[in-house]
Amino acid sequence: MVPAEVIPNVTLDRGSPVPLYHQVASQLEASIQAGTIPVGARLLNEIELATRLGVSRPTIRQAISQLVDAGLVVRQRGVGTLVVSASIVRPVAFTSFFDDMAAAGLEPSTATQSLKRVTPDAEMAALFGSDEELIEIVRLRGAGGSPIALMRNWIPRRFEAITVEALNQHGLYELMRAQGASLRTATQLIGARAATAAEAALLDTARGAPCVTMKRYARDHLGELIELGDHLYRGDKYHFTSTLTAP
Repeated sequence: MVPAEVIPNVTLDRGSPVPLYHQVASQLEASIQAGTIPVGARLLNEIELATRLGVSRPTIRQAISQLVDAGLVVRQRGVGTLVVSASIVRPVAFTSFFDDMAAAGLEPSTATQSLKRVTPDAEMAALFGSDEELIEIVRLRGAGGSPIALMRNWIPRRFEAITVEALNQHGLYELMRAQGASLRTATQLIGARAATAAEAALLDTARGAPCVTMKRYARDHLGELIELGDHLYRGDKYHFTSTLTAP
């Protein structure tokens, strides 16, 4: 069955210094993110879209290529251009994955890969200020039926009452707060790297696919480290955003 075709609502400002292809791509992306153009929909073909918007076919081709590069659409021979994803935009703020999915109107999912006690290495012991065993948690997080992130977290042993079943149903911060944790501040280091073969298999992407990385150091009201996170996100489904102000 051929997917339903959508006619996007795009308004161009021909007096703007912003290139027309970028105006088209930006508005299409915004509609995909908002759900106005749903996942699974088929865009008008290049000729029809170019005619409707009064631009050249190369302009439309460049706009669609920008969406392909962002992982939002794919071109399928004999079918057309299909919307395949609406990536998650996460503000650089002290929020959890669960919070981000809820804000995006998506239902988060969790598959806990492991939950165990581990002996910290010298670096971790220094960070936590103790050589006491830590709880190591590895979870595969997803939304909308697709895996999005592979998360490794280390927390103090006093939270060992947290179970796999609870982690599969609730966010880690929610469970920690329920046991008296006071999460106040966090430092995040955001980077990027390629997925390994094992990571790609879990995240349902290609080996070597670009991924966003985040290390998080969360502290309590006393300034003591209460959670260390090492997270890997699919680059085609997740990115961070921040707002800057001039001094």
